[in-house]
Parts: sequence; C-alpha cells; structure tokens
Amino acid sequence: MKKEKLVVIGNGMAGARLVEELLARGGAAHFDIVMFGDEPYGNYNRILLSGVLAGTHDSRDIFINPLSWYQEKGVTLHAGVRVERIDSRQKLVHGAGGITEHYDKLVIATGSSAFVPPLVGLKNESGQYKEGVFVFRTLDDCTAITQHAAKAKKAVVIGGGLLGLEAARGLLELGLEVHVVHLKGHLMELQLDTKGGAILQRTLEGMGLHVHLKKNSRELLGHERVNGLLFDDGSSLPCDLVVISAGIRPNVELAREGGIHVERGIVVGDDLRTPNDPDIYALGECAQHRGRVYGLVAPLWEQAQVLAERLSGKNPQALYTGSQVSTKLKVMGIELAVMGAQDVTGEQDEEVTYMDATQGIYKKLIIRGQRLVGAILLGDTSSAPNLLSAFDRGTQVPESRSELLFPSMGESSTPSVLQLPDTAQVCNCNGVSKQNILEAVSKGHRTLKKLCDATRAGTGCGSCKKDVQALLENAVGDNSVEDPSAHYYVPGVPLAKAELVEEIKARGLRSVSAVFEALANGREDVASKTGLASLLKTLWGKDYEDERDARFINDRVHANIQRDATFSVIPRIFGGVTSPAQLRQIADVAERHNVKMVKITGGQRIDLLGIPKEKLPEVWRELGMPSGHGYAKSFRTCKTCVGSEFCRYGLGDSTALGIAIEKRFQGLESPHKLKLATAGCPRNCSEATTKDVGAVAIGGDRWEIYVGGAAGSRVRKGDILCVVDSHEEVLKLMGRFMQYYREHGKYLERTHDFVERVGIDKLRRLLVEDEEKLAARLDADIQAAVDAFVDPWEEAVRPHHPSQFTHTLPTDPEAAQFTHTLPTESEASRFTHPLPMESEASGSGARLVKAEA
Repeated sequence: MKKEKLVVIGNGMAGARLVEELLARGGAAHFDIVMFGDEPYGNYNRILLSGVLAGTHDSRDIFINPLSWYQEKGVTLHAGVRVERIDSRQKLVHGAGGITEHYDKLVIATGSSAFVPPLVGLKNESGQYKEGVFVFRTLDDCTAITQHAAKAKKAVVIGGGLLGLEAARGLLELGLEVHVVHLKGHLMELQLDTKGGAILQRTLEGMGLHVHLKKNSRELLGHERVNGLLFDDGSSLPCDLVVISAGIRPNVELAREGGIHVERGIVVGDDLRTPNDPDIYALGECAQHRGRVYGLVAPLWEQAQVLAERLSGKNPQALYTGSQVSTKLKVMGIELAVMGAQDVTGEQDEEVTYMDATQGIYKKLIIRGQRLVGAILLGDTSSAPNLLSAFDRGTQVPESRSELLFPSMGESSTPSVLQLPDTAQVCNCNGVSKQNILEAVSKGHRTLKKLCDATRAGTGCGSCKKDVQALLENAVGDNSVEDPSAHYYVPGVPLAKAELVEEIKARGLRSVSAVFEALANGREDVASKTGLASLLKTLWGKDYEDERDARFINDRVHANIQRDATFSVIPRIFGGVTSPAQLRQIADVAERHNVKMVKITGGQRIDLLGIPKEKLPEVWRELGMPSGHGYAKSFRTCKTCVGSEFCRYGLGDSTALGIAIEKRFQGLESPHKLKLATAGCPRNCSEATTKDVGAVAIGGDRWEIYVGGAAGSRVRKGDILCVVDSHEEVLKLMGRFMQYYREHGKYLERTHDFVERVGIDKLRRLLVEDEEKLAARLDADIQAAVDAFVDPWEEAVRPHHPSQFTHTLPTDPEAAQFTHTLPTESEASRFTHPLPMESEASGSGARLVKAEA
C-alpha cells in the first residue's frame, strides 16, 4: 500500500504530541510525516519555561523530543522554518526559504501567541520592541529575558494570569524587585474566584512580589530603552525590564488566508476536521471546537489521541466531544487544583468553602444536584484525587460535605490515586494517565526516575510525583528495584561520592564546568552545580576554581535571601560572647540602614534582617565583624553556656572552648550545615547532645564528645564518640570527625543521617582507635582546610565582580547610589580579625555580655 504524506504545521506541544500518538499506533506504516516548526529546536515543555528563567532548570532538560528524535523516528522536521502559505487547491504548504511540501492530509497545530496590548511607546524608532521589553512565550524569550535581567534592577510583569505569575517567579529568583500589574480585580481570574485570588495575592506578596490590581497599562516610558510604565489613571511605575504576559491569541492568520473557516479559532467538528476541507484538520490552542478554544494542555492531549486514532485507522470513528476542564499545577511553588465551575449559577447550586488566609489555603466546592460540578483547591490539594474522580465520573457526593474537603474525617473516603480509575489523568502537564503509568511499570520501569523518564509523568511542575511514587510502590510491592541514581552524589554526574572524588583528584578537576566536561559528557546540570561547588571547595581549598554561577544566590553574595528578596546579615559573635562596643556597633548599623528586624538567633548571634542587596557591602564594612555564615552549607556556630567561669554548676570552661571551636572551624565547607555546642556540665543548657557535634563537661577537665545529634524537624540525641581530657583533644577529635564527614557524607546529608548510615562503632574504630591509620591524614587535611579559610565578607572591599551587589552597572552619576567607596588596606583587615572578647567600655563593670538563645 502506498503511503500518504501527512504534513503537520506546528512542532509545539500539540503537534508533536499528535505525531507521537500516531507513531505509537503504527502511523509510520500509513504516512510519510513532515513537520514545520517556527523554532530551530525540537519539541520542548513550555510549562517549564519559568524554571529555565529562574535557573532551576537547564534549557536542555525541558526538551521532550530533541532534534535527533525526529531523525530516529523517520519524521522530516523543517526546524526554524515558518509556513508562509497554504494552497488547499494544490495541496501544498509553502515555507520560508522556498521550502514546499505536498500533502495528502494536513494538520494545523499552530498554537497561540502572546497577546500584546496596544501600548503607546511599545517600539523604538526602528520598529522593534524597546530595549528591556519582552513577551514570555518561547525558549528564546526566556534567554533574552535572562540576559537582560543580569543588568536590570526592577521588573514589571503586565498580566496576573498563570503565565504572568510564572514569569514573575523566575524574575524573583534572579534577585530582581518584581511588580505584577493586572487589569482585573484579582489574580488568575480564569482559575480563581475573588476570595481565592485574594489569598493567592497575600501569599505571593509574602514572597516579595508587589501586586497592582485594576491597573490599565497605557504607555511604556523611555526612548530607546524602557524606564517606566504609565497607567490610565495617570500614575506610573519606574522599571528597567517589562515582561508582557497579558494572555494569548490563537494563531489563525495562516488558516484564514488559506480560505479555512476561522472564528476565534480554526473551526473543527468532533472529527477535528475543518468543515470546508475534509483533508485539513486542526488541534490544540488554535482550534475552536463547539465554540470553545482551550488554553490548557489536557484537552490538547485528548484531541491528539482522538486524531491519532482516526488517522492511524485504529478507530476511524473516534470523536472528540469536548473536555471536562480540570488541572492540577503549581503557581510559584503553590499547589493549585481547579475543575469545572467557579461560582454558583442558580438557587439549586450549593457552595462549600474553607479558608485559612494565614496558611494560604482556600478550598471551594460547587455542588449541583448532589454532583460535584466545580472545585478550587489552593495551597492544599491533598483531596484533589477524590474530587477529580467525583467530578469526572459524576458520582454522588457524600452528605457530609466536610468529607470532600477533609477526607480523613470520613472513614469511607481516603484520598488516594490508587482508587482512581485507570483512565484518570495523573500528570496534567504531560497528559499521563494512571493506565500509562501502570503499563510502564509492567514493562520494567521499576524506579521512580525510569518511570518518569518513560512516561514523562512528574517532569512538568512536579506536583504529581508523589502520586506516581504511590502507584509504583503499589504495583511492584516487594519486587521494588533500587534506582542507581539514588547513590549519585549529584544527579547530573552518574557517580557515587567515593568514585566522584577519585575521578576529580585523578584528573585534577578544579572547577564545576571541568567536572561536567570530563564526567558528564559536557552536559551541565543546574541542580548539580551547588553540590559540586561544595565538594570541590572541600577537596581543593584555596586551589578551587570558583565559578559564580555554580553558587546559590546566598553563597554568591554571602547573605541569606529572605522571602521579600532582601537579605539577612549575621555577623559572627564567637561563642555567643559579645561586648558593649560590639552591641553599640550593631545597633548603629541597624539604625543607620533602617534594618527591618534585629533578632537574637537560636545560635546566639544577632541577625539583621531586611538588607537590600546593594547595601550588603556597606553594612559589612560598617559592622567590621567577620561573617557568621548563616547562609552556607558549612560550619555555622558553636552555642555555649556560661560554663565554669560563672555558673555554680559548671564543671568545664565551655565558653572558652566554644570560642576556640568557632575560631578554628568558622566557614568550614561541609555536605550540610554544621551546628555545634559546648555545655559546661551534664545539665546541658546549650543542648550540646542534640547538635551535629557537641562537647559536654563531666568534671576533671574531661569532656564527652557527641556526634550526630539533631533538634530540628527530627530530634535525635547524638552518640558519644569518645571522652577526652583537654580542650586541645576536643578540637582534634571534633575536627577529625568533621573531616571524615566532609569526605564521606552525601551532599545535603545531615550528620544525624550520616552517623546512622556509617554506624557509631565504625566511627569510633576509625577516628578514635585509628584502626585504618587515617587519623594523621584527617588531622592534616582539616588543618589545611582551616589554613585556607578567608572571610567571604572581604568581598565587601574587593567584590568578585563589579555587579556582584548591584543589578545595574553604574554608567552615569545617578547610578552612584549603587556604588561604594573601597576602603584602604587597613580598613580591609577588619574582616580577618575579630573584635576583642572583653568589653572596651571603661567603667562598665561588665566583663562579658552574652547573647542567649
């Protein structure tokens, strides 16, 4: 049988999904398949663009079908070729550059484009968007926004819908001040009602987002580059970056010019054919079915399945009758599930709501005739599986409505993906049903990673991963297979820690990019960078080649970012012991810089919260104290009690020991943060037994050393490593344990998990009894790490990069507000010498001033 030629215009999520579905049904035996795509890439997941913008996803990781896939499947893809004309009489598709393809069947899947409102001043004199103005729709848009954000300070997103908020999230992660301007009275009006929108707004503002509602944007200010946004009410908002995300419009001009019937979208019937040409089909965001155009991915998947059934001959009578609109996703990390109606429409409708604004939770049900016809779940979607099942199947809801919102209240109703029908969709982002997942498990994909890779479930927003895991565990039972990647030190390099360290040392790999090049086939993985940077710094010390993009924002600027995008500055207060002079210095800095909060932390330090990024160097200079490392995966602090010098129960000088520990190990890089403590007696006022490492005086200058304690979300009393007879021995054995943990701990593995994994008996044999003769080498390596320490706040006087603490490079006198005069060499030395422990105030009568937890 001679094959027909199928031409698909559009290589987006709908067009590419159709080709996948068709090939899965043996479509290659019926058709030679040709595709046109505007972008010079394979098919990628647009849902993850905000992650690319934020830097949490590498652009290569969002591709569903790379270019090689098309070649492997025998599909001809004209990548980066825009179709200019459809000739339906001759059955020809004309593309840019003189490319022409004949078709027997044509599918139009041109998707949609960003709607750009008619703003005054949108373009410059050359007819291009002004510098700093972008839409947010494609991978290229993402790249352009990211590049401009590196030199921007204040961003405005026009549009408070899903895409606008996702763009805002990405810009926040890049460290910009972000404002969302929305025409409507509440955010995400297509998915949320007024109350839900208000709660979402409150939550997002708590993250540092600025929201402006009922604002009609009129004009973009600035000549060649944007510098502000003017509204209809006469008010304005200064900015140097604008992202327009005010909705989408179906791409229908190509069809209209080709004589195909178009209204809002390309009109199609239940067979997805156009009414005036039986050989032309349309699907996706450009298609209008029964008067409706869908903007969510789930209906696109359903349309692709129906059309693939018809074209492949598997079910030539398959029909698409419309979609029950429901979706489960994340908005800036906040769980959201929406289905059906938002509001009551008549007297017979019943509305059930629950709201906890402080927790950002809003739940609403619309019930009609004992059937669930709509639901909104914001902030807590645990009941979504049951609600979705009731919504899709039209089953009668229980008399006790609380059982629907809080399933644990009803014995007969437990929210579980296991109870959903096989046809239920588990992953909305990629249109993966429960049946798809179970079939993949039966084919041997028996680890979560393999299962997600095979089905794509969980690779979108990630909200369904726990459901995929539940299905996997239920399906495999006792026949579970361990995922080798569980032992990788970082996900992007397929080696366990010991193997990774061996390769790094053998090859002399001193930078993160060098590791990727040598051990990951040159493929950089964003999620692996911070872990590798920590490991390399541990291994090489001062010889580590620092690459700033491998650091998290906290480690790039040496301060802890807060939810409102300001920073927390914690100077080191050795052992929690301070002086009137230090306190006065801190108070002066806090007052001078209008610090939002001054807090005594649980680690006996003083935290200055609410510092703008560009003010960090100035604050550090004026404090003149070293960093307390409140932001790093490193040694943080050593909490102390007052000990034998003052306490009537004291058996040992815990304060002096704590200060000695803190001065020796400050800033020491480790797999996770290290919190230490010393207690002057077994009364344990400083909780030394529940710290990562602790020392407790037991009399006669003897000290018990504890390791692997925890007092956070998990509480664990540490194990006694040994008992020693001096401060010097405490420092030696603590250092020895920390070095062994640095070498053998997994990235982000706290010491309590490490000690349980390795075993305290083995640690005693290795570190105390020196069974394998490691002690001398561990002692030497920890000393080398101590000797290599440089206070990171020295960058206050010599920044690593001119823009490290600014969003814009100074180019004119007005920009001087973001620059700082560099101090002299003598001023710089303040960052390497701690202030005296004793009070310098004459006549104070107080020797020590101690900050207690």
